[in-house]
Amino acid sequence: MAWVAAITMAVGAAAPALAQIGLPPSLPSLPSGLSDRLPLTGGIDGLARSAVDDALQAPGRVTALVRNARGALQADPNGWPVVTGEVVAVDLSPDAQRQALAAGFTVLREERLDALDLAVVVLAPPRRMRLDRAVDRLRDLAPDAEITFNHVAAPAGVVGAAAPGASLQTNGSAPGARLGLIDTGIEATHPAMAGSAVEQRGFSGPPRMGAHGTAVASLMIGDAGAFKGGDPGADLLVADIYGGQANGGSATALASALAWMVERRVAVVNISLVGPRNALIERAVSAAQRRGLILVAAVGNDGPAAPPLYPAAYPQVIGVTAVNAQGRVLPEAGRGDQVDYAAPGADMAAAGQAGSFVTVRGTSFAAPLVAAVIAKSGRQSLRPTEAGAPGRDDVYGDGVVGAALRTQPSSVGARGRLAS
Repeated sequence: MAWVAAITMAVGAAAPALAQIGLPPSLPSLPSGLSDRLPLTGGIDGLARSAVDDALQAPGRVTALVRNARGALQADPNGWPVVTGEVVAVDLSPDAQRQALAAGFTVLREERLDALDLAVVVLAPPRRMRLDRAVDRLRDLAPDAEITFNHVAAPAGVVGAAAPGASLQTNGSAPGARLGLIDTGIEATHPAMAGSAVEQRGFSGPPRMGAHGTAVASLMIGDAGAFKGGDPGADLLVADIYGGQANGGSATALASALAWMVERRVAVVNISLVGPRNALIERAVSAAQRRGLILVAAVGNDGPAAPPLYPAAYPQVIGVTAVNAQGRVLPEAGRGDQVDYAAPGADMAAAGQAGSFVTVRGTSFAAPLVAAVIAKSGRQSLRPTEAGAPGRDDVYGDGVVGAALRTQPSSVGARGRLAS
């Protein structure tokens, strides 16, 4: 990939001086933890590897979440938001846990995700120990466990997670749902979704309605006059991993939501969220895929020079970019080999709050169309239309799908805009 080559060349040329001058802010930002996937060999020493790690900085729009969280979030060494004071351990042995407790760590909670065969322990660092040092210390104490920060994922464009004071609205249970959504809660009584059975569950407190989840859900199952989603009238399971909380969207909440989807035997799940690579999510995604779950995710809206974002960049996930009404990729959409398909993601309507419709833009709104079509008719039904260079490319993936699923905003009286 071009961004890998560029970073590798920059490190090779400048390694002796990087410790003094650092990397310029104009370089593409790469997600935390990605350096262990770069093709670094014995020819690049530890100093150069450190320089690559220093380049893996979070986009400024994401770091703003930390500033606005009033202490609920802090930044990892690369600027990615994490839950304050939490270290996550996956498959921590009893002996390693005893050593951690003796070293001053405190167990905050434990969860066994049987559907994914994962054991998760969340610990608080020893008193006065910085979180990054605590992660390193626990890795030393438990070399056989996966130790990571409790990273927080954001909607692919960072919009408000939930309306202040918004309450849960649901149509009831959906025992046979084949479609799942991991996002904010939704306004299930919206006319576009009133004909579907929608079941919601909160993984960061009680589920709360959010504009992002409502719009995404409507593009999956909506059916109201001129407005149609990818699988109109289908039933839907919604996992709200935000709950209107400042520290909502955590890796532990996302992993628990995936386990719930597997338990409920959902066929396809849409995740229009982005974040850095995270060991817990990587394990959860792999386990869910092995159990037959198809995951679809938005590739993000940080521009063509941005590196892959997760979960779309995991090889088990179908990554979706967005095109406008003319079939051209959005200039802000991510590019790379994580792009599998393109779908409508601009110049179109989706459900808004209080029964309204809004005009939406972003990869967040392309992914649910693909997820719904796959759930309805199977991946073989996608039949992508070539849009870029002949064959597969890093801009459109295998091509554009679902072009006919765009609803013109004027046809449903859309008012207001939502970008993500």
